[in-house]
Amino acid sequence: MGLLGLKARMCELLGAGSGSNPLEQFVLLAKNARGAAAVELIKQALEAPGVFVFGELLDQGNVQELQNGPHSAYLALLNIYAYGTYRSVIDSADPLPELSPAMTRKIRLLTVVSLAEQNKILPYSLLMEELGISTVRELEDLVIEGISAGVVLGKLDQKKSSFEVDFVIGRDIRAADIGNMVAVLSAWCENCDSVLANIETQQERVCREKTEAANHKSGLDQKIGEVKQQLKSQPSVEEGDADSRMETERMVDRRDKKAAKGKGLRGSGKSGGSSSFWKQ
Repeated sequence: MGLLGLKARMCELLGAGSGSNPLEQFVLLAKNARGAAAVELIKQALEAPGVFVFGELLDQGNVQELQNGPHSAYLALLNIYAYGTYRSVIDSADPLPELSPAMTRKIRLLTVVSLAEQNKILPYSLLMEELGISTVRELEDLVIEGISAGVVLGKLDQKKSSFEVDFVIGRDIRAADIGNMVAVLSAWCENCDSVLANIETQQERVCREKTEAANHKSGLDQKIGEVKQQLKSQPSVEEGDADSRMETERMVDRRDKKAAKGKGLRGSGKSGGSSSFWKQ
């Protein structure tokens, strides 16, 4: 497909809308674009608003063919937009194509995304150094543009001269990084399993202690009931005292009667003896 045909097809796709995936139109065009047409396609993708991931475009065979041709610098530039930052552009050992203002803004926004993945509070000084920006006004305008585009969400704090990040989009992932991601996710899953096992152990312990406490309370209630029943069956203190007094009085009466009877018998014996003596 020639450049004119590519541009016409691109305008057609842009007019029809890109759907939920803004990169899709460029991926479709890349299937038939070769050489200079593929270069033009890359330039359009790097400038297009709403396109911030490039992995699918990089995977296209026609794009990868640029590696060994005169347009390899554009493939290198596309790789930087997929995985690198603004500093990658500045520090590149190989010459890169000149960036348009739209390309420059995009790689700077992608750099903000990468920085926000490491720290949710980004000082203005750090951002200005990493983005190659010399004024606060230019920095804040760039961040506001990123917020409007949905690339980042957060709050600019002019008093603290920092950007507090709430959300950033995801960037492309290198194939070499997938292994590390799997390892991190596996470790996270193991930690989750450990936490769940600990929670289950704690739950079993709590249930066991709850059952033991209920059984203990039931035993105490039963003992309290038995003690109350015993107290109800026993005579009161006043009744016991009255019975004791009555028994004591009966014993005193019996003792007095025995004492009186003994005296009467002794008196009868004495008077009988004297009468016998005189009769003799």
